[in-house]
Amino acid sequence: MKHKIQSRGLRSEMSPRALDKWNPAIQAAVENTSDTITIYGVIGEDWYGEGVTVKRIDAALRTIGDRTVTVYINSPGGDMFEGIAIYNRLREHSQKVTTKVLGMAASAASIIYLAGAERQVASSAFLMIHNCWTLLAGNRHYLRDVSDDMEEFDAAMADLYSETSGQPVKDMAELMDDETFIRGKRAVELGLATGLLAANEIVERETDDTAQTNALKAMDTALAKAGMPRSQRRELFATFKSGTPRATGGGTHNAAPTDKPTAVAPDLTASLSAATNLLNSLKGK
Repeated sequence: MKHKIQSRGLRSEMSPRALDKWNPAIQAAVENTSDTITIYGVIGEDWYGEGVTVKRIDAALRTIGDRTVTVYINSPGGDMFEGIAIYNRLREHSQKVTTKVLGMAASAASIIYLAGAERQVASSAFLMIHNCWTLLAGNRHYLRDVSDDMEEFDAAMADLYSETSGQPVKDMAELMDDETFIRGKRAVELGLATGLLAANEIVERETDDTAQTNALKAMDTALAKAGMPRSQRRELFATFKSGTPRATGGGTHNAAPTDKPTAVAPDLTASLSAATNLLNSLKGK
């Protein structure tokens, strides 16, 4: 099925609602890097063509080797196909996999979360499940064919949620239809999670990197709601990146925390202005 859908050029999109609600500053308080994997961001290609990919997860698992692994998740989702590939890779790992949702596991990230034999979620965190979401153009025959493919894909996802939780497939499909946010305690009640995560395992770290991510996600959400296709949005962000490099000191989620949680690095000031102008033109102003 994966090959069939991708052969039509279909790419799954992040839900603008999930992206808008995602807080990239929520991370694990302590990470034992010798046996943990962090999924803090977009699944598949993000704004700059990077993001969390199965290639990256493969590399991390090779480094960990034949040991148990803990996967920390705070992600708005992304490419569902990449999420399924990561799910399968984690399921194939030789030792126990524990998955932990710190802030959000939406869409493709919720699929990855299901790979854990033990699945913990913070009481303040959310899973978000929904039907495959995309933007595309074509004639009625093409759109009808893609709709049929997406229906099969959604059914497969409902089956997976059902098999993991023990809930009826119909109930899971209804939650997907409603694009449902499921709080931590409810996720445990439904069987999607096996337990709650201790509050002291979570911290909110404001860094230059998370500030830039917040700015990027705000731009992406606005452009997506305005109807701009993902490919065009990625080209726009690539232009920003090549034309205005990051400020010195930015880089990884381990960067020194800042006491200015709303700070935006200088390189995105021009980007935000350009995005605002573009949005105004899209609205006919």
